[in-house]
Order: sequence, then structure tokens, then C-alpha cells
Amino acid sequence: MKAYWRLTWAQLLLFARNKNTVIWSLFLPIFMMLALGTFMGNGGTQFSLTVAVADEDGSDASRDLTEELSKTAGVKVNRTDAPSGLASLKKGDADILVRLKKGMGEALSRADADKGSSPTDAVRLYLDKSNPTVSQVGTTVVGQAVDKLNKEAVGFRPAVTTQELDVQTRPLRTIDFLVPGILSLMIMSNNLNGVAATIASWRERGILRRMQGTPLKSSTFIAGQITARVLLNTLQAVVVLLVAYFVYNVQVYGSWLLLLGMILLGTLTFMSIGFIIASLARTPESAAPIAGLISFPMIFVGGIFFPVRDLPGLLQPVVKAIPIGYLTDSLRGVMNEGATLVQLWLPTSVLAAWLIVAFLVATVTFRWDVK
Repeated sequence: MKAYWRLTWAQLLLFARNKNTVIWSLFLPIFMMLALGTFMGNGGTQFSLTVAVADEDGSDASRDLTEELSKTAGVKVNRTDAPSGLASLKKGDADILVRLKKGMGEALSRADADKGSSPTDAVRLYLDKSNPTVSQVGTTVVGQAVDKLNKEAVGFRPAVTTQELDVQTRPLRTIDFLVPGILSLMIMSNNLNGVAATIASWRERGILRRMQGTPLKSSTFIAGQITARVLLNTLQAVVVLLVAYFVYNVQVYGSWLLLLGMILLGTLTFMSIGFIIASLARTPESAAPIAGLISFPMIFVGGIFFPVRDLPGLLQPVVKAIPIGYLTDSLRGVMNEGATLVQLWLPTSVLAAWLIVAFLVATVTFRWDVK
């Protein structure tokens, strides 16, 4: 037990004296969170559409339509003329161009008196159909605004209406979704990649060989490494969460104790996998590519930056087999949904299974020296 605590303290001192470790393991996740929060926005909407409006009519109706578009959440209206708007659309500075032709206001004013008249195409919508998502959203937004204007012109009174009931008690923003993913990425990178490179480097430099000459057991050495990294990861996670709270008002709706418990479980799991990689690699140069080969694909299929359900069906079995997706889901469940341990039984069970198997394999395959 004495050797275990000395190893833990020595590892913490090494972390504190290594500036690269502090920068890459602590400041990089914070910088990533601030950058993504700034560029992607921390507001309540994930929808953004730039609309160029060329008002050639200059009537009250055309101004009302332009104003209606500008009131739509996520829509930015740029008033321009038709040639400039078309040029902006082709350059990508605008998503759609709405051209309000002359005579639009007059057509609306006589619509109530002459209900049998044919509609006029006074509103022209220019868009790039090679981008189906923007095209569909733009068509819907403009169509709703025009439809509202038409109904007001003819005094339309609906017989049946739709009532919207919001069942989302905690409105989530983009940054609320990203922070748990960044925490998960930090845990995986610090432990899987960090352990593999560090242990392989120590083995090559002969540090582990000198330890082998002592009564120290491999399980005691691994346990000391794990404890030191658990303490470091917990501190890093708390710092990231505090920055997220004070800068973006990101809340933890669930139990802080459960959140720290999931961070602990994720740290232990990926650290054990890192020890296996360190055992397979003979040198630090070979450890880094092996760790990268394992961790890099997990970034894209682990639900870190976008929901797992958006991945192709072919990748779903892979997602259900790797630990990163379960760690991300559990952190997101506690932070965003206030989930309890009972509700998180599946990710907890999978991570625990990964931990037990990986730790046993790491203990058996651990090598003190290069063979």
C-alpha cells in the first residue's frame, strides 16, 4: 500500500511539472469549448438562414413581408437589389434570394374584392437546389410568410387551429450538447493516448526496467497510475464545467456526484485500454499511431459533436460496441436531462464491462521491458 501511494504522488508531481501535459490536457478542451461556443453560437436555436430581399414593389405589403421574414428566429434579412442579391447567392453570401416584383401590393389589395382572380407570381424565390436542406427550409420560411400575408389580405378566419404544447422542460442549446461531448473527448484523449505514449516512453528509457528490480507488482504500478490520472481528470473536468457555467451558463441538471462517478468510470475504462496499447507497442513512436488509430474514429462515431442517431445504419453496430458513445450518452444524460443511475444502467454496465476486461488484459499483458 505504501508503494501504491508513493507511485500516485510521484505521478501527480510529474503531471504538475510537465507544461505540455497541462496545456494539452486542460487548456485545449477549454479552448475548444470556447471556440465552438463562439462560432456555433450559444443561443437557443441551431437554425440559421441568410435571406437576401430585393423589394421592387416598395408597397406596405412588401415591407410587411420583409418585416415578417426578419422576425423569424434564425433568419437574417439583407435588403438589396435583384442583381446584387443574385450575385450574393451565387457566391454563397446568401442562402436564398426573395424578389418582390412590382405590383405585389396592388394584387393583394384587390384580392378580397375579386376572389375569383388568378394569383400572380409577384414573389420570386431564387435558391440553389443542390443544397436540399437549405432549399426546403428557405421555401418553408418564405411560404409561411407569404401565406400569412395572403390570409390577412382576404380576411381569412380558420375554423380549426393547432395548439403547440412544449414538453421540453429544459430547453437545450448547441453549447449544452457540446460540453458533455468535449468532456468525453478529453477523458478519452488524456487516458487512452496519454497512457500509451507515457508508458511506452518509460519502457524505452529503462525507467520500468529499474522498477522491475523492486518488489513492485504490475497491478500496484497500474493502480498507482490510474489513481493519479483519476485525480487529474476529475480536476480538469471540474475546471471545464466551471468555465462552461460562468461563460455560457451551462447547467448540470442531474447529480454532481453521479456526474463525477461517470467521469471516474470513463477515466478508468480508457486508461485500462491505454495500458493494453502500451503493452503492444514497443516504442513511443509506434504507441502514438496505434492509439490514434483507435481513438480517432471514435471522435466521429461517439456522439461527441453530433447525435449518434444521425449516423448511417451501417455504423450503428459499431457505435453500440465501443465505450466512447456510452460515456458521452451518460455525461449528456446527467447534465442535460438530469438522469439518475437507474436510467443510466445500460451505459454504466457497458463501461464497467469494458473496464473489467481491459484491466485484466492490461495486467496480464503488461511488460516492464522491451522484448
